Amino acid sequence: MTNREREQATLNFGQLEGRGSVEETFYPWDLTVSRFYEEGLPEALWKGLVQQEEEACEKYFKVSFGKPVLDYESYLGFDPVRRAKFLLPHGGDSGIRISSQSEWETVRENVQKEVACWFTDENIEKVYGSLREGHEKGDCSVRMNIEGFFWIPRELLGVEEHLYAFYDEPELIHDINSFTLDIYETYLPKVLSVIQPDLIYIQEDLSGKNGPMISPDCFREFVGNYYRKLIPLLKKYGCGNVFVDTDGDFMKLIPEFVDAGVDGFLPMDVNAGMDIVAVRDEFPKLKFAGGYNKLRIAEGPEAIDREFDRILPVIRQGGYIPGADHQVAPSTPLEYYRYYISRLQDVMKQSGADLRND
Repeated sequence: MTNREREQATLNFGQLEGRGSVEETFYPWDLTVSRFYEEGLPEALWKGLVQQEEEACEKYFKVSFGKPVLDYESYLGFDPVRRAKFLLPHGGDSGIRISSQSEWETVRENVQKEVACWFTDENIEKVYGSLREGHEKGDCSVRMNIEGFFWIPRELLGVEEHLYAFYDEPELIHDINSFTLDIYETYLPKVLSVIQPDLIYIQEDLSGKNGPMISPDCFREFVGNYYRKLIPLLKKYGCGNVFVDTDGDFMKLIPEFVDAGVDGFLPMDVNAGMDIVAVRDEFPKLKFAGGYNKLRIAEGPEAIDREFDRILPVIRQGGYIPGADHQVAPSTPLEYYRYYISRLQDVMKQSGADLRND
């Protein structure tokens, strides 16, 4: 069983040989890696992560950053995962802010020029084609993130202004999201013709500790309706699973996400009240990555073991790749992180055990 086949079987409630996938949820925090370097992480791995370089063609198509992450994770004992990004000129990294329809129209015009310049077949092949050989051989899985239909308007408008806009300027939000969808529908098929990610996750962050920032009705109109068009397209062109990345307590929106075609979620924020065992009880077919309380890792072996005991029922059910419920914190000693990984390797021998007993 290749690494890629193992991940697919782990997430898809399939039959496994020996164990499930051993993977981390997100790429590492630079402050945490710097601590690990002081505690014995090889210098070459540390430099690879904190001194990354990329080619000009990667302005919006990000792939180079994933190689030092894979090297770092493989050294620590994780299965190889190659991470990639597909960003938009008006997304979160752009720093663009708007306050009116007229400002948005100017941004939209400029974005169209950027897309015409950078989103070329040549750039797509050069960037994502570099992943093809190892992926097709099954040496590694590919995990790609894109920005969602709550995320992008929020980044453009600002948090408070965005929430008011659902009521005061709904046409503006629809215009932003329709434009975003047009770009995805035009260019993601080109990307997916080159590389078919095993998991695409959509960045949203639409929930807080006290619950979602929008109602189910609001989600359905301004987010879910766009998922219903995008997700079938991703599946048509070979994407394995579509997850949503949101922090916070989003329990009330899970039925809406599922109805819109979402397969699963990460990182399952424990400290916001997302109990992965309770969620799986209510939604037996839902898939997860993450769900392990990152704060327990910094507390040492006993706390690490207790946390694995808590989530073991879901591991045994399959459809779950355990990992930290966000980036591992700089308060974590490398010794404890190594212990966490060794225990993760051990418990994943029970991945899908309940399916084997049926």
